[in-house]
Amino acid sequence: MNLAKPETLLITLTGKDRPGVTSAVFGALASAGLEVVDIEQIVLRGRLVLGVLVTTPRNLARVRAAVEDTAAALGMDVDVETGVGDNRARSAGRSHVTVIGLPLRAAAMAAIAGRIADAGANIDRIERMARYPVTAIDLHVSGVATDALRTVLAPEAAEHGIDVAVQPANLMRRGTRLIVMDVDSTLVQGEVIEMLAAHAGCEAEVTRVTESAMRGEIDFEESLRSRVALLAGVPQRALDEVYDAIELAPGARTMVRTLRRLGYRFAIVSGGFSQITDRLAADLGIHFARANELEIVDDHLTGRIVGPVVDRAGKAAALREFAAEIGVPEAATIAIGDGANDLDMLNAAGLGIAYNAKPMVRDAVDTSVNVPYLDAIMYLLGISREEVVAADAEAGIVTPAPPV
Repeated sequence: MNLAKPETLLITLTGKDRPGVTSAVFGALASAGLEVVDIEQIVLRGRLVLGVLVTTPRNLARVRAAVEDTAAALGMDVDVETGVGDNRARSAGRSHVTVIGLPLRAAAMAAIAGRIADAGANIDRIERMARYPVTAIDLHVSGVATDALRTVLAPEAAEHGIDVAVQPANLMRRGTRLIVMDVDSTLVQGEVIEMLAAHAGCEAEVTRVTESAMRGEIDFEESLRSRVALLAGVPQRALDEVYDAIELAPGARTMVRTLRRLGYRFAIVSGGFSQITDRLAADLGIHFARANELEIVDDHLTGRIVGPVVDRAGKAAALREFAAEIGVPEAATIAIGDGANDLDMLNAAGLGIAYNAKPMVRDAVDTSVNVPYLDAIMYLLGISREEVVAADAEAGIVTPAPPV
């Protein structure tokens, strides 16, 4: 068997982009009967870089002249280089490194790229996922195990105030089909129980206990029952007033709407209250909801919970239950949360994301997103903002345009 690498020809064109460049280049190559080995093309601010790898022709001089004439007619620069073989195969240890900044500065990218090189890894491909309202860049990296790469990049992310998510480059990234979200301070801004407490005149005390529970300093069930007890006597209509005052996290509707189009299922699992979460689920088209039920007697809150409390373990159990119901493995789930009560759920999922989370939560999971846009989660899944905007436009939904 002849294992000799074939001779190949690399043609690289650079210049102002315009329609017909790729067609013209291949038209110049067509008569030589060449085989196409690879093509790469990028466009940055109207400047095109086109790389074409083909088998070496018998009459190299004639092909070179044809390509150079074509480039001249297009007003572009061209380089023609002979060599052997195809592109180098990507090394083992393949990862997606998603870098998100608000803004993303050159110094941060220099630090990330430098640490990747220092680790002995290689950046094989770079593509932008978004430029507004955040900048998100996806790096295809090979040569170092994902866990090791995550470890060396985490300090740079912290130092430069950016988010860096490192995920294995495997089929599971495309196989995710269930996203499970916390509600308070994740899907919605603020804490519902504190909004209810305002109606009972005990907001400060409830806020203090809530913050301590979210930091993991006190038992969640104990803290919840003590906070709910303070709500005794609040009229039921306060639930409607609180629901009307709720503000979703920026990008929440966009994320749910976009991923539902792709067949994703959604669940919300909350240490809050079903009287609120069930309405949120219906409003957003979320498939599953699990939360605590406030007891109501004679149109007033009694200060008690009906049934078992949805706590830290209960959230993880709900994730597993919903995954089993739709027939997906836990590895094909994403969990998003911000507090200590979410940790078991975050660690049970294939990808646990600490979203604007408490420090102890960020330290306990592999991936953090700290920009105030929930739809930034989609960039971790390989979905670009341009794709989202185009899909919305087809559906007649107008999305804000980026600044010029």
